[in-house]
Amino acid sequence: MAEAGIELFDAADRELLVRVTDVGKRFGDFVALHPLNVKVYSGEFFGVFGPNGAGKSTFIKLLTGQLKPTIGQVEVLGIDVIKEPQMVKANIGIVPESESPPSYLTPVEFLQFVARLRGLDDTENRINYWIDWFGMTDKRDTMCKDLSKGQRQKVMLASAFIHEPRVLFLDEPFANLDPIYQRKCRTHLLDIVADGGTIFMCSHVLEVAERLCTRLAVIDHGRVLAAGTISELKSDSDENLEDVFIRLVGHSIDESASEEE
Repeated sequence: MAEAGIELFDAADRELLVRVTDVGKRFGDFVALHPLNVKVYSGEFFGVFGPNGAGKSTFIKLLTGQLKPTIGQVEVLGIDVIKEPQMVKANIGIVPESESPPSYLTPVEFLQFVARLRGLDDTENRINYWIDWFGMTDKRDTMCKDLSKGQRQKVMLASAFIHEPRVLFLDEPFANLDPIYQRKCRTHLLDIVADGGTIFMCSHVLEVAERLCTRLAVIDHGRVLAAGTISELKSDSDENLEDVFIRLVGHSIDESASEEE
């Protein structure tokens, strides 16, 4: 795996919560993620953006202990993710891209399970709060298999929010949500960051980056193409984020096609 990576800015007076050092992932002969370096600090909303199949989900799975990297080191909240993946999972919130709550549990039963797993106090009030927050009072005792995709996504988000973790890892968190709850969740995530929490999010929706992210990385074919603030990624003041994305990813696609010829 050829080395490549982007070193992001040094944030003085902020706690380093995510450290990724020369991390890469290979599945047999296929390089899913080329070696990269990333640092994410407290109070940041960090986004990873790229087209479908760019390596975003692989990246977030490496950070959350769902996959082991082929090379490199990952630390989250000072914990070695490779050596102690369960410890990391116990201290973060995760919303996977395509995960759904268990089919034959109700939203309340699933959140009760999550609360017990995380050793939470005041469980009933916490569950009732998030059921109400997501407007699912009338669905609280409906089996998850009978919920809509958007309702199942709300349950997954509630399970990530319920223990108020310092770091949230979100993979396409707004998928299937209607505009009202997309906006409500965006506001909540910004409140978390304002209070010193940290969000690490993967998405391909550029509007999300412009509204939320303090910094972001653009990746394609498992490589980091650029990273920084939105203003740092623009080549001139006339460029918008869509222009940046097409410039970077379009060039990456052209290079990939040339390599295959």
